[in-house]
Amino acid sequence: MATEMVERGNGRTAVTRLQGLVPVGRTARQMIRGVLVWGVVFALLVWELVNEFANQYPTAADRARLVATMGSDVGQQAIFGPAHHLDTVAGYTAFHMIGVLGIIGGVWGLLASTRLLRGEEDAGRVELLLAGPTTRQRTTVGALAGLGAGLLVLWAMTAGALVVFGRSADPPFSVSAGLFAALATVAPAAMFMAVGAVCSQLAATRRQAASLAAVVFGVAYLLRVVAYSGSSLRWLHWVTPLGWVDELRPLTASRPLVLLPIVGTIVALAALAVVLAGRRDLGASVLPAHDTAIARTRLLNSPLGLACRLTLRTSLGWIAGLSAAGLVLGMSTKTIENIWADTKSTGVIQRLGGASGGAAFLGLLFLIVAILVGLAAAGQVAATREEEAEGYLDHLLARPVARLPWLAGRFAVAAAGLAGAGVATGLFTWLGATIAGASVSFTDLLAAGVNVVPVGIFVLGIGTLAHGLVPRLAGAIAYGIVVWSLLVEIIGVSLGASRWLLDLSMLHHLARSPAADVRLDSVAVLIALGIAAAAAGALAFARRDLKGA
Repeated sequence: MATEMVERGNGRTAVTRLQGLVPVGRTARQMIRGVLVWGVVFALLVWELVNEFANQYPTAADRARLVATMGSDVGQQAIFGPAHHLDTVAGYTAFHMIGVLGIIGGVWGLLASTRLLRGEEDAGRVELLLAGPTTRQRTTVGALAGLGAGLLVLWAMTAGALVVFGRSADPPFSVSAGLFAALATVAPAAMFMAVGAVCSQLAATRRQAASLAAVVFGVAYLLRVVAYSGSSLRWLHWVTPLGWVDELRPLTASRPLVLLPIVGTIVALAALAVVLAGRRDLGASVLPAHDTAIARTRLLNSPLGLACRLTLRTSLGWIAGLSAAGLVLGMSTKTIENIWADTKSTGVIQRLGGASGGAAFLGLLFLIVAILVGLAAAGQVAATREEEAEGYLDHLLARPVARLPWLAGRFAVAAAGLAGAGVATGLFTWLGATIAGASVSFTDLLAAGVNVVPVGIFVLGIGTLAHGLVPRLAGAIAYGIVVWSLLVEIIGVSLGASRWLLDLSMLHHLARSPAADVRLDSVAVLIALGIAAAAAGALAFARRDLKGA
């Protein structure tokens, strides 16, 4: 009898351990697609930076001019962080990796964490796990371990790119320097992933958790901007986690000891998230939840009005973000003019119509804006699909609402938001450039803003077509179009790929306005294809059954 009881106890222990591994594998599987996409983007940026430095700044005079302009630009350092040893390929690569990829990684980390922790709880899937022999704390530990596994894959892909592509640099990157630089690049993602984990325990909903984590990120970024805006406040960079990452100084003068506060913060926040998870009930929150609110029924009398209500905050967020970025980067145009005065016609620079100086800089700036508009459109496709996958659409269609008006309303409102984002970016970029004293035309920059809108409409249309035919792949296809176009534009143009391959990129058909004149024929074709694809997708959606997640 005693032996049988011991065997039963061991069996329950084994089952409990296996149950604890479920969140690890589930979270890692949910992360892997996004991790692979961003891993490819990180790796490509490393390749592009190494080659760009060799092509654009081959002589000592070129590099001296780079240091004299970009190295002394307070505006750029406030946005992207301090620049060290810009006259070397290591310093140039590290400046852009930490300044750009660090910010992207931080935002991605907090969104991924809140989605896979609080979002899973909101959807009721954590409740199914807790029905087995496990606890809330063990489930949270498993989810955090899954997030860590995804982060490890991102680090490995970034490190591999730095080691492989760094060999072609002059001088080449050492293996240890590449590994440390990859660690510094993903450090912001790890820290704000931990911030998102804590916010997931504090907030009542995924949206509230993501908003709270975004506020923390915004404060940290604002402190860094203030710190690097003037020498008297430079000590503030030690107050913000993003400033700690800057002090790692990868590839130039690595400082491993600065990892101590970073690792300590991650461990402390992760432990706090586990403790908070064990002290609250499932579905509850530390912060008060608003279970009741005053009914606001404005715009809810039609599918178009509902689409406006559902997408308003997201659209305003993109418009505000792109406008602010356009204003700040526009103010850097005057300084950048000197750097780009003798731009070499290689890689993506070949598409700038022979322009140089501020026009060349703005041409590449609006290429990035086009990519962001495409990502915004892909996000709208994913949000539309989520309404169906989560069952919200079932309740709406149970009322006298037809499918076609609902989907058409979502498409129209999303397209209007993308158009607003493009126009606003053009206007605020012109305002920033004018404030800085750069000689740019208002009509040229307004046209450049309008020029990026067809990219968003095309992605939106193809995503809507996928929603009608293969709904579960709609979001992946929409994001895939943007990533594919970016890969072809960066690698294909730089390597001189064949014309038919380049034509498969929607970005290749986009004029680099304001460096080149807007191509009205390409704009019309992209818009027409997007609308036609959306119409076909709407017809397919009207004839199929609703599909859940």
